[in-house]
Amino acid sequence: MQKIIILDFGSQTTQLIGRRIRELNTFCEILPYNKFPHDDPSVIGVILSGSPYSVYDPEAFKVDLSGIRGRMPILGICYGAQYMSYTNGGKVEPAGSREYGRANLAWIEQNNPLFRGFAPNSQVWMSHGDTITAIPEGWRAIASTASVKFAAYQADDACSMSNTACAVSPNQCSQGSMFNKVWGVQFHPEVFHSVQGTLLLKNFVVDICGSRQDWSPASFVETTVNEIRQQVGDDRVILGLSGGVDSSVCAVLLNRAIGDRLTCIFVDHGMLRKNEFRDVMHDYECLGLNVIGVDASERFLGDLAGVTDPEQKRKIIGRDFVEVFNAEARKITDARWLAQGTIYPDRIESLNITGKVIKSHHNVGGLPKEMSLGLCEPLKWLFKDEVRRVGRQLGMPEHLITRHPFPGPGLAVRILGDITREKVRILQDADDIFIRALREYVDTDGVTLYNKIWQAGVVLMSAVRSVGVMGDERTYEHPVALRAVTSTDAMTADWVHLPYDLMAKVSNDIINKVKGVNRVCYDISSKPPATIEWE
Repeated sequence: MQKIIILDFGSQTTQLIGRRIRELNTFCEILPYNKFPHDDPSVIGVILSGSPYSVYDPEAFKVDLSGIRGRMPILGICYGAQYMSYTNGGKVEPAGSREYGRANLAWIEQNNPLFRGFAPNSQVWMSHGDTITAIPEGWRAIASTASVKFAAYQADDACSMSNTACAVSPNQCSQGSMFNKVWGVQFHPEVFHSVQGTLLLKNFVVDICGSRQDWSPASFVETTVNEIRQQVGDDRVILGLSGGVDSSVCAVLLNRAIGDRLTCIFVDHGMLRKNEFRDVMHDYECLGLNVIGVDASERFLGDLAGVTDPEQKRKIIGRDFVEVFNAEARKITDARWLAQGTIYPDRIESLNITGKVIKSHHNVGGLPKEMSLGLCEPLKWLFKDEVRRVGRQLGMPEHLITRHPFPGPGLAVRILGDITREKVRILQDADDIFIRALREYVDTDGVTLYNKIWQAGVVLMSAVRSVGVMGDERTYEHPVALRAVTSTDAMTADWVHLPYDLMAKVSNDIINKVKGVNRVCYDISSKPPATIEWE
C-alpha cells in the first residue's frame, strides 16, 4: 500500500496534515522528524511539518535529508520549508513583523504543478516569526504575498545538498529528476483558513507523488479483517467496551474477523447517562456481540462517597475500573489477546517527537503481568472521523456512530462536589432532557443539532444552591449549566450558539421535571481558556 510520510518537527497542526491527506484517500503516517523509514518501499512522498522553533535555535530539530532527496518528492511546510532552504545555502531571518493570520498570494507561477488550479489572490494562512530572505542558488520562487517574497519555492538545481555527500549517481541529477521535486511553502495549507490548501496537498500527493487514492473504509475493513485473523489465529480475544464510538467500532470489526471468539466486557460504574447501560447492551446484542455486562455501580459510588477533589475522583474510578475489569477478564481462562480501541491520535500523542514514550493510552488500564495477553489494536491507524466512516462501512446504526465523546469517569466529572446516587439521578434526568432536545431539533438544512455538535452535556453545581420560587413556595435547590461545543479534535473548541427557543424549552423542562434543580445556565466559554469538561 502506498503511503506518504509526514515528519513531525513539533507543529500543533501536524495531525491536520495527516487528516487532509487521508481525506484524499491516501494512507499516511506521522513520524518523529528523525524516524524516516528508509527501508520502506511503499513510501511515495515526504512532508516536513512546521515547528515552534527557529532554524537558528540551538535546540531546533535537525535531520539529514540526503537519504531522502532524490528518491521521492518532498514538501516542506513553514519550518520544513525554512529548514530545507537554510541547510542548502539560503537565508532565514527574523521577519520585520511576525507574520500571523490571513494573507493572499499576490503572484503564483501558474504552470507549476504544486499550484495547478489555484485562483488569483488565493487566501492562505501564515504563522511564523522568521522568513526566508534568500533561497539557495538554482532554486526559484513560485509564489509570493505582499510581504513574503518566498511564500513558496521549488528546487531547480540538480543537487545542492551542501552538508553531506550525495549517494545518487550523476546521471540521475539532470533537470526533471527527483532532485528538483522539492517544494517549500511558508504558509499552512492544512488549516481551514488556507482556502485552497487541500487543492495544494492534492496536487502534491496525487499529481506529483502519484497516489492511486485507494485508501478507503472498504479497503481498510478488508485488509484489517485479514490482519486480525493472521495476528490472533484461533485464539480468544477480550475487549473492554465503553459504549463510545471507538470501542464499539473496534468490537464490530473484531466480530467480523473472529466471531464468537471475541468476548467483550462492559462495566457500569453508575455514572453513565440515563438508561445508557441498558440501551447500549441492547445495541450490542442486536449487533451480535458476545458481551458480559457488569453492574459495579454500588462499589464505585461507595468508594467515591465524600470525595470532592476532581483528580481524586478520577484516580478512584480508574483504580476500581481496572480491578473490576481484571476480575472479569480472569474468568476467561483461554483468552490470549487484549483488544483496545486505540486510535491514531492516541498513538501520536503517546510519543514526543524524539520518539520516546511520554504517556500511555489504555482503554482498560493495566492488566496483571501474569495474564500475559498480547495486544490487538485494529483501529490504531485511524483518525476519529475515519472510525465513524468504518463504522458505517460495517453497517452499524447511525446513533452509535454519531455518539458524542463522553468522559471515561462519566458524570462524576460533571458533578461539582461530592457524588451521591441522588445527585447522579438529578444529573441523568437533566442531561437526558438536553440531549433529547438536541436530537429532536432539526435545523433548516435538515440536520439535527445533535449531529452538528461535537459534544454536549449538563453540569450539576451540587456544591451550590440558589433561591427560587415555584408556585407559592420558595425553593433552595441546585443550578445546572448546559454545555455544547463544536470542535474537530477536542484540542480547541467553541461554544455553540444554540437557538433561544431551544434553550427556553430545555430550561423550562429541566426546572419543571427534574426535582432538585431550580436554575439553568448556559456555558459560553471556549477552549482555550476553558476546557470542555468542568472537572
